[in-house]
Amino acid sequence: MTQDDLFKNIIAHAKEYGFVFPSSEIYDGLSAVYDYGQMGVELKNNIKSYWWEAMVRLHQNIVGLDAAIFMHPKIWEASGHVGAFNDPLIDNKDSKKRYRADVLLEDYLAKQQEKIDKEVEKGQKRFGDAFDRVQFLSTNPNVLRVKEKIDTISQRMSEALHKNDLEGLRQLILDCEIACPVSGSRNWTDVRQFNLMFSTQMGSLNEEANQIYLRPETAQGIFVNFLNVQKTGRMKIPFGIAQIGKAFRNEIVARQFIFRMREFEQMEMQFFVRPGEEMNWYNYWKEARLRWHTSLGLGPERYRFHDHDKLAHYANAACDIEFAFPFGFKELEGIHSRTDFDLSQHQKFSGRKQQYFDPETNESYVPYVVETSIGLDRTFLAVLSAAYTEEHIAEGESRVVLRLPAVLAPVKAAVLPLVKKDGLPQKAREVWQLLTYDMNTQYDEKDSIGKRYRRQDAIGTPYCITIDHQTLEDNMITLRERDSMTQERIPVSAIRSRILEHISLGEALRKI
Repeated sequence: MTQDDLFKNIIAHAKEYGFVFPSSEIYDGLSAVYDYGQMGVELKNNIKSYWWEAMVRLHQNIVGLDAAIFMHPKIWEASGHVGAFNDPLIDNKDSKKRYRADVLLEDYLAKQQEKIDKEVEKGQKRFGDAFDRVQFLSTNPNVLRVKEKIDTISQRMSEALHKNDLEGLRQLILDCEIACPVSGSRNWTDVRQFNLMFSTQMGSLNEEANQIYLRPETAQGIFVNFLNVQKTGRMKIPFGIAQIGKAFRNEIVARQFIFRMREFEQMEMQFFVRPGEEMNWYNYWKEARLRWHTSLGLGPERYRFHDHDKLAHYANAACDIEFAFPFGFKELEGIHSRTDFDLSQHQKFSGRKQQYFDPETNESYVPYVVETSIGLDRTFLAVLSAAYTEEHIAEGESRVVLRLPAVLAPVKAAVLPLVKKDGLPQKAREVWQLLTYDMNTQYDEKDSIGKRYRRQDAIGTPYCITIDHQTLEDNMITLRERDSMTQERIPVSAIRSRILEHISLGEALRKI
C-alpha cells in the first residue's frame, strides 16, 4: 500500500468511526473546515489534558489563561500581522486556480526526493544484504545529481523567501518547469502577497462598526495579559503562561485533511525570561517538548528537529519538531525565541509599560520570551496516523486497529455480555456501573462477540471485558487486551485497578 492510499484509508476510517466529519456535509461541505465526532472529541480532549497537565501541573512556575478570541485591532498592528502576515500566492491563468508559491516548490522538491528513494530501492534489490545505504547515497551518480539539484533549488527558494523576492520565486517556478496540477500548463501570473487574517465588524450599525479580526494566533492574548498574570499571581521571572484556544487563518491552499485548516486549535506556552538567558531556555524547551512527544509512545523515529532557514521578524532562533505523517515529515510544533519583540511592541502601541522589576538584579526590563506552540489538530492527526494499523491476524482474517496510547484512547474499556439473555446483560451493566465513574466505558450487546471486538479495535479501546455464563458462578470476567488480543480471567473486583494502572494520566506524566 502506498502512503497516499494509507492516508486515504485513515481519512475514511476517521469518518466511518466518528472521529472527524467534513463540516456542513449535508450542504456539500465547507472547504478546509472539519467537525470532530463523538470519538474525535474524546480523543481531542484527552490530548488537551495530557498537554495541559504536563505543562501546567508539572511546572510550579507555569500558569494558565483563556483569552478572548476578539481583541482590540491595534494588537494586530503591534504584532505585525496587519502588515506582514502574508502568503506568497500565484495563479494559473488557464485553470484559474490559486497556489502558494512556496508549496508548489516544496511539492516539486518532494518529487525530486522520491527519485532518490526509488534509486535506493533499486540498489537494495540489486545488492540485497550487501547494500550499504550510506555509501550508496554518497557515491551513486544519479543520486548525487538529484541531490545537487535539490540543494540548489532549496537555497534559491530560501533566499527569495528571506528577501521577500516575489519575482525570484516566480522565476524559480518557471525554471523548475512546474505545471499547474489542474490545467497542466505553465501559464503563471506574478506572485503576490495575500493577508491571512479574517476580518469582521463589531458594532450595531454597519456604518458605525469597527473592523476587528479573528485572531490568527493565541499568543497575543498571553502577551497583553502578561502584567495581569504576573502581578495577580505574584510570578517571578522565569515563568510561563499556557493557553489552549482557537485561531483562524484564511488559508488559500488548505489541504491534507485536518493538517492545515482555516479554523484550528493551538496549545501554546509563552515563557518569560531575563534578557541574555533566552538561548539557554530555548534549548531547554526544545528537549523538554521532544520528551513530551516521545512519551506518547508513537516511536522516536517519527520525530526530528528542523531549524528555520528564514527567521520570523520577532525571532532570534526558531526550530520545528517535525512528525512523519503519511505525506512526509511536516511541522508539528514550533519552538521560538521571540526576544522582547512582542512586549516592546505592545508597550509602544499602547503607551503602557510592559516591564518587570527584578528583585534579584534590582532593575526593570522588558522580558524576553521563549515560545512553544503546538497544533492540537495536527497532534490529533499525528496520533491517529501512527495508531492506524491494518493487520492480518489469521488465514483469511484481518482487522483494522487503532493502537492509540491508552491514556489518550476515547473509550478506555468496553463491557460485552456474551449473549443478550440468561442474566448476562444485567451482570454486564453492573460491571459497566463499577467502571463508569473512573473512565469512559461503553456497553455493547449487539452482534457476535467477534464483531464487537473488531468495533472496539477500530476505535482504539484498550480493554474489552466479556461477561459469560461462568461469570455468574465465579464472578470472574475475561479481560481482552487490544494490541496483543490476549485474554485473561480475572475477578470483577480486580478490573478497576487493573485498567486504571494502564490508562492513568498521572502514571503517564511520571514517564515524561
